[in-house]
Amino acid sequence: MTLIKTSLLNGIAVVIKMLTLLGLNKILAIYVGPTGYAAIGNFQNAVQMITTFASGAINTGVVKYTAEYYNEEEKQRQVWRTAGTIAIVGSVITGIGVSLFSKQIAYLFLKDESYNTVFIWFSITLVFFILNTLLLAILNGKKEIHRYIIANIVGSVFSLAVTSVLAIQFGLHGALTALAIHPSFSFVVTLYLCYKADWFKFSYLFGDINKKVLLNLSKFTAMALTSAACVPISHILIRNHLGDTLGWEAAGYWEAMWRLSAAYLMLVTTTLSVYYLPKLSELQKPADIKKEIIQGYKVILPAAAACGLVIYLLRDFIISVLFTEDFIPMRELFAWQMVGDTLKIGSWLLAYLMLSKAMMKLFIITEIVFAIGFYGWTYLFTGMVGLEGMSIAHAVNYAIYWVVMSVFIGNTVLREAK
Repeated sequence: MTLIKTSLLNGIAVVIKMLTLLGLNKILAIYVGPTGYAAIGNFQNAVQMITTFASGAINTGVVKYTAEYYNEEEKQRQVWRTAGTIAIVGSVITGIGVSLFSKQIAYLFLKDESYNTVFIWFSITLVFFILNTLLLAILNGKKEIHRYIIANIVGSVFSLAVTSVLAIQFGLHGALTALAIHPSFSFVVTLYLCYKADWFKFSYLFGDINKKVLLNLSKFTAMALTSAACVPISHILIRNHLGDTLGWEAAGYWEAMWRLSAAYLMLVTTTLSVYYLPKLSELQKPADIKKEIIQGYKVILPAAAACGLVIYLLRDFIISVLFTEDFIPMRELFAWQMVGDTLKIGSWLLAYLMLSKAMMKLFIITEIVFAIGFYGWTYLFTGMVGLEGMSIAHAVNYAIYWVVMSVFIGNTVLREAK
């Protein structure tokens, strides 16, 4: 399947997901406000870290090796059995731990032990959360794009419905609970879609752990755990810094800006995950890899830049429609945020080669360095210019990241392709 065709098909799911996210933004803006946004950001970072740890962080590896062994079904099943067994055991053990220490975790991330019930709900549904992401990874690797799209659409609808009802009824507590449990509803639909496929059997998800597969997946575990630690921790530190220096409303403005960026860039980032990762995993010849990367720069990067320009020009309209007047101060974040988002996509087109080829050492080093760098630039620029410094830090960090990726990834590929 070509990049353009995949992008178009994936665009259906992304448009629906974008609409649901934007609808949720409005609901959350009304019922939880800027300070509630900051709490939601910290909670989602907690969920990201916990789920990555619980799953063994093997989903990227599942996509890679399912795609790489496309014509070797038995090898694919060995990957699935190993990954499934790790995911189930890990999620059950982690769920018990989260439940037992729910008060401590709630205080750590949300500064309030009364939110421990949110983490208890999360611990109960964690196994379904993990299995849903595993099945989506299998569908992605198998290039079952239609089933993958349907599963994502249903997940988006569940997210909107559950979060809307609980946020309206119970405010921030309800919104957090919804974010904790809604992926478990999606699991039922994803499982059904897989069950209807000729290649799927329940027995393929459980069984003996293959040592060779485990060793291969361990590289992705190391990379994903590094990312799952660095990104959320840096974001939590940044929110706390903003809250302590500029006020928690400022932290909420940044969280709202970050969520808006994630929404409009979703078409690009999901195309990278759905098309680029499996495709680059398949390709072995440097010339073919170079061709795919150049194609990405011709199609994906201009699209990201154009979207960013439109978002910037419509920033006042977007704030009034998607948020409330309480969020007007986030207007000053748009210009540099859009620049940073474009630089981010430009660098990711090269960075995905690290994932597809399991370049573990480079990935881990760059994740750690640039997570620290993001916090460092934030500290520097917010001290100089206030809230706008947040977006400047984002742009500077990804500009440097792109240069590093060009040196370590781009030059290597281009040199070998000659």
